[in-house]
Amino acid sequence: MKQYHTPALLQACIDGLQIDPSGTYVDATFGGGGHSAAILKKLNEGHLFGFDQDDDALKNAPEDVKFTFVHQNFRFLKHFMRFYNVNQLDGILADLGVSFHHFDTADRGFSFRYDAKLDMRMNQRAALTAEKVINEYAQEELMEIFRTYGELRNARKLAQVIIQARTKERIELTGQLKELIAPLFPRKAENKFLARFFQAIRIEVNQEIPALKSLLIDGTRLLKPGGRFAIITYHSIEDRLVKNYFKSGNLEGHIKKDFYGNPEVPYKVITRNVIVPDEDEIKQNPRSRSAKLRIAEKK
Repeated sequence: MKQYHTPALLQACIDGLQIDPSGTYVDATFGGGGHSAAILKKLNEGHLFGFDQDDDALKNAPEDVKFTFVHQNFRFLKHFMRFYNVNQLDGILADLGVSFHHFDTADRGFSFRYDAKLDMRMNQRAALTAEKVINEYAQEELMEIFRTYGELRNARKLAQVIIQARTKERIELTGQLKELIAPLFPRKAENKFLARFFQAIRIEVNQEIPALKSLLIDGTRLLKPGGRFAIITYHSIEDRLVKNYFKSGNLEGHIKKDFYGNPEVPYKVITRNVIVPDEDEIKQNPRSRSAKLRIAEKK
């Protein structure tokens, strides 16, 4: 199996899933296949479904009778499990990070290091691109994206600058966009600012937060009692959502109680303290430094 992505927190994920050799599992973010390869080694009579909407990921799918590649976003988990007559799962793994392959492939438009078309689509068949977001969204929509998904304080000013510039010419390239907002860079924090700015656009293009919410809800319904959910996040927006859902069993994060005041929650949280890479892993794989793994077990 060819891999273009070094999987983060690999051993912690495999240990946390407590894989049953005859169980049924889902790798919701197949990517380069690193996590899937490790899961498959643990399976005898079991089966693994690997989801990925990216055409490039299809090339990494192993020829293994224990593996089924699903060429779709994990938001369609429920539909495809029904299609394959799977009613219950023993475990679900999701690594929500963008693969290094995407960042390092200039023409995909994910990185501000290259001057390329504003694309950022995980699913290259999708209609919405970064170019459409930047050139066609209203000012209030852009401001909300930068504020919510990028956590940028100057979201309003960013939106205003873009709206004003695009009346003169269409913004089509990453370098063009970067140059446009350069006056708004904070001193000595240009890269961090750009990372958050591009992250905000990417999250919108790929509808990452609605997809994660669907995964949490549908995954909870599909997991059997004792089944485990392992999710790696890379920014606070996702991590907060996963943490609250595992704790409460709902997207709002409010713990519901029964008539006697006992909490009604579907999960036992396994990772009371979030798991992060150690110094050795960060040295070998610097891009894993922001990874956070949370694991929960269905009651």
